[in-house]
Formats: sequence, structure tokens, C-alpha cells
Amino acid sequence: MFKPAITGSGVFTPSQIITNDELVVAFNAYADKQNALNADAIAAGAAAPVPYSSSEFIFNASGIEQRHVLDKTGVLDPEIMHPVLRARSDDEPGQMAEMAVTAASDALAQAGVAASEIDAVLCAASNHERAYPAIAIEIQQLLGCGGFAFDMNVACSSATFGIQAAADMIRAGSISKALVVNPEICSAHLEWRDRDCHFIFGDVCTAVVLERVEDAKGAHFDIRSTRCATQFSNNIRNNNGFLRRTRPGQMEDRRDMQFVQNGRKVFKEVLPMVSSHILGHLADEQIAADSLKRLWLHQANKTMNDFIGKKVLGRVPEPAEQPNILQDYANTSSAGSIIAFSKYSDDLEQGDLGVICSFGAGYSVGSVILERA
Repeated sequence: MFKPAITGSGVFTPSQIITNDELVVAFNAYADKQNALNADAIAAGAAAPVPYSSSEFIFNASGIEQRHVLDKTGVLDPEIMHPVLRARSDDEPGQMAEMAVTAASDALAQAGVAASEIDAVLCAASNHERAYPAIAIEIQQLLGCGGFAFDMNVACSSATFGIQAAADMIRAGSISKALVVNPEICSAHLEWRDRDCHFIFGDVCTAVVLERVEDAKGAHFDIRSTRCATQFSNNIRNNNGFLRRTRPGQMEDRRDMQFVQNGRKVFKEVLPMVSSHILGHLADEQIAADSLKRLWLHQANKTMNDFIGKKVLGRVPEPAEQPNILQDYANTSSAGSIIAFSKYSDDLEQGDLGVICSFGAGYSVGSVILERA
């Protein structure tokens, strides 16, 4: 059995930024418009007014201060409230593939690996811009990778599930090098007109290169162990899909066709699941939690991460032990934990241990135990 390692990582960050203050101005303008349109119903008690948002509300609820997006103009227009992206011909690179090429190129350069050496490309993301051909195969072609490629979706856990799939193929000997990319255009599936969630997501793409340990050319992280788990829940859901037009009454702009979650239930049910998952994974590998130098957690909500970190370590983590990128990137679905890993891993020394963990809709949770080589 071969041992896998992560030898390179990369992050594509969109240039456009929406601050909380900008977002609040747009949302409150939308609220004013809706409340004016429904003034009679509101006055009669037949409808509730759309409540205002505020920067304080957003930060206290999430720890988010800004988010990167592919298009801010459409999002901040009270008449549109979603990104507006140029339609591309079939002969042009898709939006997700274009993002992935940038992140993947950085990861390959860090690993010192040529694209032609890659045996498998996995595009693991919470939403894909089309059903087929696979985004991963397009990325494979644009980069000039060898082997095969496929898409996978486990919502916010897609990155860790993708790493496990690639690591397992390396362990089995069916491939020697893999590229796992996570292009997340979360701004397109977010309902920007819903006060409870309009601030949550941002856009980004991450990538990691996995190789056999003996092929690593420089500093890298050995993958000690991987573990994934799922448990069905409707508390985070998006009902959009290709069957939508087959169902009478589902052609209109229904709320459940975008990101929907029952936040209180998610908080109550997911946190124990994730904490137990990490602790169980560590125990089975005979690793004491207090020996961990770093927790790279899914960047969904600061309060959630603080809770998980305290449960795993048995104390409040120091900021350096559990890096937070939420304030700059917001929730970027599967990419969040990989952003944290990519930006906060160079300082670890040989033998230091860390855990990448992501969790989300499904419910799903994936953990990757790493050791600095």
C-alpha cells in the first residue's frame, strides 16, 4: 500500500469584494421597495414587513466582515439581487473551469508537478454549473492533465470527500498523482433577498495536489488518515435541478430553489456530530487531541468553529491553532477549510499534526489527519 501526501495547494480569489456595509445598503433598499409594494397588506396584518439588516447583525451572527464575488454589481442592485455573469459559448472555458485552472496551476507549481503527470482530476464542489460534460474533464483538458476526471458533490464536505477519494486511489496503487479542485460560485445559489442568510456566502476556488509520499519533491504533508460520514437531513437544502420543469407549479421563482437552511437545527445537530467524528477519528489513530497543532475547520460560522475547537481540544483554541478566514472570505462551502489550510500551514514544523475538517448539508462530515513531513 502506498502512502499519500498533499504536496501543493492553491487559491483563486475573485477581485471583487462586497463589505457588510455595502451589502446592508443594498438589502435595506430592497426591503424598502418590498415594504412599499405590500404596504396595504402589511397595514392589514396580512403580511409581515421585510426587516432591515445591519453590519452588526451580520458580524454577530457569523463573524463575517466581507466576501469575494465574481460579480458585485448584480448582487448590490435592489432590482436584481444576484450575480450577473456573461453567457459563454460552448467553445469557451466554463466559469468554474476557468477559476479552477488558476487555483490548480498554483497548486501544481508549489508541488513541482507538471499537469501532464496528473493521473486523476476531481472537481469537488457544492454546485456545478452544468450536468455534463463534467467540469473536471474540462479542467483536465485545459490544464493538459493525463488520466481521467470526474465531478463529485457532497455539499460543504466536497473537498475532504474528494481528498479521501484521491488518497484511496493512491493507497491502492491505481494512480500516483491527483488534483482535487473546489470551484465554489456560492453567490449564484444564495438568496440575497433573505435577511437570515443574505450575508453567508462568497466565491472562491481551491486546489490541492496529492502524490505518493516517495514522489514528493519538497515540504509536504503526509496524509495519516482520512474519514468520511453522512447522515440524511433536510435542514440544509436546495431544490433546484433538471427535474424542475417536469413538475407543475415549480417554474416560478420559489424560495426553496436557492440555498435554504434551518439554522437552529443545524447548529444543534451538526456540532455534536462533527466533534464526535473528529475525536473518534483521532482516537482510532491513537492520536491525543492535545497533540494537534492546527485545526483547519470548515468556515461556515465562527461560533460553530469555536464550539467544535473547544470540544476537540478540551479548551478554547488559540487563534493560531484554529485559523479563521471567515472575516475575509465568508462561507465558501467546500473550499473554506482548504483556504485555511493553504494560508495557515507553512509555519508547522516536521512532525506537527493537524486536521482538515469540513461539514455541511447531507449531513456530511469529512476529516483528514495530516503530519508535516
